[in-house]
Amino acid sequence: MLTFDMAATLAILAGAVILLVTEVIRNDVIGILIVLALTFSGVLTVQESLSGFSSPTVIIISCMFIVGKAILHTGVAQRVGDFIIRRGGRNEKRLLTMIMGASASVGAFMSSTATAAIFIPITLAVAEKTRINPKRLLMPLAFASLISGMMTLVATTPNIIVNGILRERGAETLGFFSFTPFGIVILALAIGFMMLFGQNMLAPKVAPAEQKKGLSIDDLLRYHEINKSLSFLHIPRGSDLVDRSVARMQLSARFGITLLAVESAGQGRKRVITAAKPEMVLQAGDLLMLIGTDAQSQAFIKEFSLERVSAPASRRKSFFQVVGLAEVMLNPESSLIGKSLKETLFQTTFQSMVLGIRRKGKTQTEELADIPLKFGDVLLVCGAWADILRMERNKSQYLLLTLPQDYKEVVPAPQKEKVTLAILGVMVAAMASGLLPPVTAILAGTAALVLAYCAPMNSIYEVVDWQTVVMLAGILPLVLALQKTGLLSLASDGFIGLLSGSGPFMVLASLFLITAILGFFLSGTAVAVLVAPMAVDIGLKLGISPQACAMTVAIASSAVFVSPLGSAVHLLVRDPGGYVAKDYAKVGTPLLVLSLLATLALCWFFYLR
Repeated sequence: MLTFDMAATLAILAGAVILLVTEVIRNDVIGILIVLALTFSGVLTVQESLSGFSSPTVIIISCMFIVGKAILHTGVAQRVGDFIIRRGGRNEKRLLTMIMGASASVGAFMSSTATAAIFIPITLAVAEKTRINPKRLLMPLAFASLISGMMTLVATTPNIIVNGILRERGAETLGFFSFTPFGIVILALAIGFMMLFGQNMLAPKVAPAEQKKGLSIDDLLRYHEINKSLSFLHIPRGSDLVDRSVARMQLSARFGITLLAVESAGQGRKRVITAAKPEMVLQAGDLLMLIGTDAQSQAFIKEFSLERVSAPASRRKSFFQVVGLAEVMLNPESSLIGKSLKETLFQTTFQSMVLGIRRKGKTQTEELADIPLKFGDVLLVCGAWADILRMERNKSQYLLLTLPQDYKEVVPAPQKEKVTLAILGVMVAAMASGLLPPVTAILAGTAALVLAYCAPMNSIYEVVDWQTVVMLAGILPLVLALQKTGLLSLASDGFIGLLSGSGPFMVLASLFLITAILGFFLSGTAVAVLVAPMAVDIGLKLGISPQACAMTVAIASSAVFVSPLGSAVHLLVRDPGGYVAKDYAKVGTPLLVLSLLATLALCWFFYLR
């Protein structure tokens, strides 16, 4: 017979599921409402209702958002993307393997959604360069990003949840790499399936239609007819430029050229690129990036015995990681109107140089200092990215019209890449060896990344998805309520009654399918919170390895291949890939079946034999 507490808990559970499916209110608000409902109904005490906020699971998830930001902030993820483009060539099968393999590897240490967000522009760039229909690459990317959640303990929230349930039940927990064999096998099956069948089920191998995209730096230079006069010059020993400041040289007045950036020797053997500043002193071995006509550049080279250096795409990209371009238009009330750049001390005031003034459809790039500015003038400015972004605050003077898409690829702290990899390596080693509990290792690793400035200290709270954190902290006490009221035992007993006499494979298959079906409508986190406790209890009562039951639920929580509503990853690729619901169903269903079979086989190998 149902008690009041049981009825209240079931009502709260039903209400939470309805709200999560319909998404009529935000997830974090749902979490708070669950806490309030459990408290006011008397099912849990105040301390029990708030216990989710002190859960190691919640702390780990919060920290992993910051770890993921560090991977982006220091360029670790971007380096992987560049490697794909460089090594993949135009072979579609090789590119598919590298994209899926790289996203699954990077996603082993950050969220699936963040992984997909990183690799979508990379995949689109690969598709454009190789003339491959992006529809054949983006869904495989989404599947690989989801499979990345099967790679390590911290790869996704459900893994941490099921491990926490095992710990609460007093069972042996899963190791950091216990998930890895499952992830590798399912990834291999996914790559093979997509190569043989999946891609052809999605779209024919035809060149995509031309799509409108944002302007790049090269587009802006070409539009303003500056692309032909971008030069790279090396300062040899003995040059008269050595030990002279940029301001002293008066390059614009004497030669008509503009120095944009300088690559110089940093600490050790590392080269450092910095935006050109008047006080900068040039040294032998420096590499200059400047703009000028061929005649102007040649005169400058001859005067100071410089050496012209080739400008491959990789070198240009390296410089444009530091300096950038933008278009700004003067406002009608701007105090700059009627004054020249020299009169306004533009470079000193805004820490940026004007490369061109576009007026009435024509761009002037020479003798700019004495031209009076007019309303409607579009200035092509160059400077460090931070200075360009700072210009957006001066809305009383001008509007920032065009910020090239290259800004999205800028790595804010590339010098911290090795430090980030070292900290991540120590963190993983501490968890894998059992030297520290996962929550302690991850908390220490996150603190180290922040203190080492591998993650932006002034915005670490902004990178945490607080909706997810608060939702999870609110849902976790619901599991406690299900357990405290005896509903979890009733559900486990009912499930056991249905499967009495069935073998372990039938039990695991049923758990996998229940989890996967719920994942059509609910997030993997919510599904794991609801199903994992029951799964572990069933394993303990039936004498089936609780680790096998927990692993089955964790893998199924990430295997949301069939429904576009099951994960934010699908929503990210849906529009750029032009997918509809049936695309996910026809490609995702076979992959879900393969994942089920692989999970059963590996559970038998590791836990049941």
